[in-house]
Amino acid sequence: MKKQLLKILSILLLAVCVNCGKATKKQAQTTKEAKPNIVLFFVDDLGWSDLGFRNPVFETPNIDQLAAAGMSFEQAYIASPTCSPSRATLLTGKHPARLQMVRHIPGGKKFGFNKEGETEIEFHTLERDPAQFPSRNWLPLEHTTYAEALKDAGYYNLFVGKWHLGHEKYHPIHQGFDQQIGTSNAGHPKSYYPPYFGYKGDYTDENNTYLTDKLTNEAVDFIEKYEQENPFMLTFSYYSVHSPHQGRKDLVAHFKKKGLEDKYAHYAAMVAATDESVGRVLQALKDKGIEKETLILFVSDQGGYFENAPFRGGKMKETLFEGGARVPFFVYWHGVTKPNTKNNSVVQSTDIFSTLVELTGGNPSDYKEVDGISLLSTIRNNNTLEREPVYGYRAYEDLYVSVRKCDWKLLAYRSGTQKLFNIKKDIKEENDVFNEESEIANQLVEELKKWEVKMGVEKYSGVQ
Repeated sequence: MKKQLLKILSILLLAVCVNCGKATKKQAQTTKEAKPNIVLFFVDDLGWSDLGFRNPVFETPNIDQLAAAGMSFEQAYIASPTCSPSRATLLTGKHPARLQMVRHIPGGKKFGFNKEGETEIEFHTLERDPAQFPSRNWLPLEHTTYAEALKDAGYYNLFVGKWHLGHEKYHPIHQGFDQQIGTSNAGHPKSYYPPYFGYKGDYTDENNTYLTDKLTNEAVDFIEKYEQENPFMLTFSYYSVHSPHQGRKDLVAHFKKKGLEDKYAHYAAMVAATDESVGRVLQALKDKGIEKETLILFVSDQGGYFENAPFRGGKMKETLFEGGARVPFFVYWHGVTKPNTKNNSVVQSTDIFSTLVELTGGNPSDYKEVDGISLLSTIRNNNTLEREPVYGYRAYEDLYVSVRKCDWKLLAYRSGTQKLFNIKKDIKEENDVFNEESEIANQLVEELKKWEVKMGVEKYSGVQ
């Protein structure tokens, strides 16, 4: 009798185990369906209006089609519109002021770097910065990146292209990425034709391939050969369209025939090559049959180098004005985003980390000192976000901070000057209404003071 009972119990336990196995398999399939592949295109120095559908000078049919197929965030900002801080924030969701990375990582003997772009000096200062704010020379490893968060969610992470967040010890493979391709210690190539960077271990090419095309070949090859069960995230971080402004030769000739002068022909050619790259990656997803399982993000790291109409400012001057801080930001997700959707919520690069975490099943609140919010609900429902102000911050010149809340934008200078603009009515930021709208102006100044204390940067303030 005892043996019979034991036999029955064994059968029941086996049945439970089998059922558990079936449930686990089903759960795994559901998880795979719920977690799309992700491709993030992060373009360097591409202005909000440097696209064909916003400026006919440029030829960007693939990016135009991507924008039309999904959601365009019309009022998207970079927290610190410059190379290294923009990347640090994208990866961590933390504001550059909090990270103490408020300028691009420099190079050269003057700042303590060797010829390979390496240094053991943690901070640098800049002579022309009136605040003498010490800015980091690398992104510390203790900060959690979205690659680390997504790895916990089962993702394989590939990083392609520009890093500019520290030398080898701080490269992507030490920040949660499983693989890196084309990463260097430099913020930009010496040439877009090989040798690209000109230092030991240089990423190069025997066929004299244009750098943007070579990186694209690598990204397409990865997609074609990827056979793992778990989803992937591909971060394609372009060196283009950053200087040196050196377009691909055939495209330069094309734009010169259209009447563009030398430097503009090169720039338009760089934009066109980037567009071709985006198109090739999207086509690779289609050829693989996974385009419907892949979410696409497209964003730039700051405003354009040349003209940024209809806005004031840009990469090289008045960078916290709209022309330097507002960037193109598009999201396409098959079956979720609807074509030709324009969302006017004020969003910021700080939000991408939290969005990726929630998108892949995590809880953004599990991560400490994250300054952005998840945009997942907005992407799904096209609702308008109601949020606290977003802040832009840099440490190069007198103008150092912006505060954007609803239609209002405050600009503050370290010398004590403050300006206020109504962005909805005054997109060119020509009419300073700080004195006329003193109640709103004072409210934003008070919020700025509190924020500076929260970030730990009040001693560099122009308003405290």
